Order: sequence, then structure tokens, then C-alpha cells
Amino acid sequence: MIVEICANSRQSAENALKGGASRIELCRKLEVGGLTPLVEDIDYCVRQLKLRTHVLVRPRDGDFCYSPTEYETICGEVEQCRRLGAHAVVVGFLTPEGRIDKELTRRIVQLAAPMQVTFHRAFDEIKQDPVEALEEVISTGCHRILTSGCQPSAELGIPTLRTLVRQAAGRITILAGAGVTPGNAARIVRETGVTEIHGSCKTTLPDGTIQTDPETVIQLIKTTTL
Repeated sequence: MIVEICANSRQSAENALKGGASRIELCRKLEVGGLTPLVEDIDYCVRQLKLRTHVLVRPRDGDFCYSPTEYETICGEVEQCRRLGAHAVVVGFLTPEGRIDKELTRRIVQLAAPMQVTFHRAFDEIKQDPVEALEEVISTGCHRILTSGCQPSAELGIPTLRTLVRQAAGRITILAGAGVTPGNAARIVRETGVTEIHGSCKTTLPDGTIQTDPETVIQLIKTTTL
């Protein structure tokens, strides 16, 4: 079982490592759903912590329908991640109609190589059948989809996640995420068949800072390996 931890800072990345995470999804500004992290933070996680680092590439909050200028910014950030030695980038593109934007996604997959590409939870905002959307993401060459099964949480999305896992078998990885905790992770894994889960294991410090809690990471890993 691969446990990916969403880390919003260097300290969160260190805490994820301390807790035994398989890898991190590095970002910043979790309060708006996550944005592209700072260059120096990517470099620190890759070179200093030597963590398997998947980098969220998202230049702004809001929807996942980007202007040509915003898309160029995304391309530049993907190239920067590649130069820094990141292992993967995490992106998501939808059309104005709420469908998978296959063309933009395919171009990013080609640009990112040899890095892997995860299609993030923009997938959960689609206005099309999830199985149809899965096939479209597969056609772009992405390596995995981070999804809650198109529900507010992965636990609520178990039926759809199960369907997606079966449909995707041998072609793309389904990474279950959103509301994954030590209390429900085992059930999500058991009832869907996913081999990768994504959690933040976050805590809020007295000053309001959101940070990964290493003890929660440890517990999450334990519940998925019993």
C-alpha cells in the first residue's frame, strides 16, 4: 500500500517523512485547495529530504478551466519541476462544459516526461459519467487519478471508486483521496481495492497554521497494513 501525504510546507514534508509516508504531494495554501509550492520548497524536499515528491501545479484557486496565459504559466512550472528533479506533477484541466480537457492534459503529459503525471481532484468536478471520464484521462497518458469517486469524501465515494478501480486495472492507478483518516482508510482500501491512498493527516496549530501531524501519518499507515 502506498500512502501519499499532502504536505503544504517544508515542516509538513518533514513530518510526513517522520511518519513513514511513501511520498508527498507538495503544495501550499491548503485553505484554497492547494497551489503550486515555492521553488525552494520543491528543491528542499527532493534534494535535502530525498522524499519522493509529487508537485501540485495550480497557479490559482477556483475552477480548472484556464486561460492561455495561465496555461503557459502551468507549462513553465512543470518544466521547472522537471529541472528540480521532482518525481511527478499533479494537474487537472476541464473544459467550460465540465468535461476532461484531453488536449491540454495530453500536452502536459508530453511536456512532463519522464516525470509521471497525476490528474487531480478536478476529476471530481466533472459533468460527465465518471467511467467515460476515466477513459478520457487514460487516453492522455496520465499515470494516476486522485479522486474521491466524485463525492465530498472518498468514504462516500466508495461505490464509484470500486467501479473505477476495476475499470482502470492495469492501465492507470486510482489514488483515493479526500477525508481519508486512520478511522476510515482500512474500509476504503478493503471495499474499493485501491493500492494507493492520499491523506493530509493535518492538524491546526494554536497560531492557525495547518501542518501535517506525524503521529496521524503513523496511524494511517498502520491501519492500511493490518
